[in-house]
Order: sequence, then structure tokens, then C-alpha cells
Amino acid sequence: MKTAMLVDASKCLGCRACQVACKQWNDLPAEDTRNGGTYQNPPDLSADTLTLVRFREVERADRVDWLTYPWRCMHCTEAACVAACPTGALFHDGRGFVRLDASRCTGCGYCAMFCPFNVPRLRVDTLSGSGKMSKCTFCQDRVHNGELPACAKTCPSGAIRFGDRENLVAVGSARVGELTKAGFAQASLYGQDILGGLGVMYVLTDDPEVYGLPAEPRMPPMLYLWRRVTRPLGGIAVGAAALGLAVNFFIARRRIRAEEVAHD
Repeated sequence: MKTAMLVDASKCLGCRACQVACKQWNDLPAEDTRNGGTYQNPPDLSADTLTLVRFREVERADRVDWLTYPWRCMHCTEAACVAACPTGALFHDGRGFVRLDASRCTGCGYCAMFCPFNVPRLRVDTLSGSGKMSKCTFCQDRVHNGELPACAKTCPSGAIRFGDRENLVAVGSARVGELTKAGFAQASLYGQDILGGLGVMYVLTDDPEVYGLPAEPRMPPMLYLWRRVTRPLGGIAVGAAALGLAVNFFIARRRIRAEEVAHD
């Protein structure tokens, strides 16, 4: 069974319970922030904030709307981060979402470079300079023990659902129908078919761009170039260096042997 998350933005209260629950379960600290003149706090995802409640203030003809929704890794089926990761630290779980094995992460940053949603964040050790990538994993430890992700467990309004993806697509589509009848002509289900089907889908009451979501995110063309040309060339370079060292070793041994024979 492929699992996914459905976020009904029309039900999101902006209370940040999901944001706090994510920090609590993953033992992540609070971070310094500032008042930027809006309800947005903190301003962006970070290695210490894996789930962020986004706030959008939208001016209409006769009013101002506040749009809020939780933002995190989208767990793409066609995941650029998985394709780019050279160590296999990022990979697809058997249930479809993107897992992270931090012990295999070298902090190279390729996942952050190629993610079309700009989600992964690098945690850098100030003493050693080494880095580890950080992102939402759907609380993979909880899910594998039959529990809901902490955000879904906590959401007081029922805006976050987690479970069988096919069922969530049906629930989301039905909700879009209800919203359309209620006068939200631009209501849609975001993520059903994007990048092979996102692991996080949204019920939106307006166009994706109004929420700050890309309408048609794609695998970056540079990723194909990097995988098919740059990375293989890097492997060839390493192989050539190893071959050169081996040749030098045997030449040196042959020279030493020749000198030993001449000396005898």
C-alpha cells in the first residue's frame, strides 16, 4: 500500500500545532526568529524546523484573505533528491515516501541543489565543518510502528490526514467538489499527478501560485546532465587516478628490482 498525506488547506487554522509536534517528536530546538511584519514565523524551513506553517496574505477586491498550510518535504515519486544523492542516504520507502538515512549522508548538498521545492536543509557542525541533510521523513520511526506522523496526530481541525494514497485522492477530490459548489471556483487537488504523484497532496481553494506553490514543478534538466555526464566523468577521473597510482607502483617496484639485480 502506498501511503501519503492529504492537507486540506481550507481547514487549516494556522495554529502551528503540527509545527510544534514535529519539533517535539524529532527533538528539535526552537530557533531565533524575528517579526517580519506578517504572521509568518519563522520565515522559512531550516534544519531545526522540518514542518513550517506558511502564511499568505492575499488581497481580494473587497477583503484580505489569510491562507495558511503546513509545508514540508513533498515526498515525490519522481524525487530529484533520491536521484541526486550519491550515497543512497535518501531513498524510497516501500510505502512510497522518501526516507533519510543520516548515517550515510555526506552533506554534499546535491539534494538541496536539485529539489524543485527547495526543501532539504543542511545542518553544519561549526567545529568540524561537516554537514548532514535534514528534512521531513513522515516520522518514519512512528509510521513503521503503526503510528501516525506527529503532525497528523496533533492537527486539531482534521486538516492533515495520513494513510492509503488512493483513498486520500478520493477524499481530496470529493472535498474539491464540495468547495467548488460552495463558490470556490479555483479549488483543486494539488499533487495528484505531479512528479509521478506527490506523497503530500493539498486541497486548495485558489491557484497553487497564490499559496506560493509551483504550478508545474519538474525534475531539473541539470540533474540529468549531472547524472549522465558530470558524475560518470568524476568516476572516470577517480579510476584514472587509481590506475596511475598502480602503474607508478609497478614501475617503482620494477626499478628497485633492477637495481637489486645489478647490485648482486
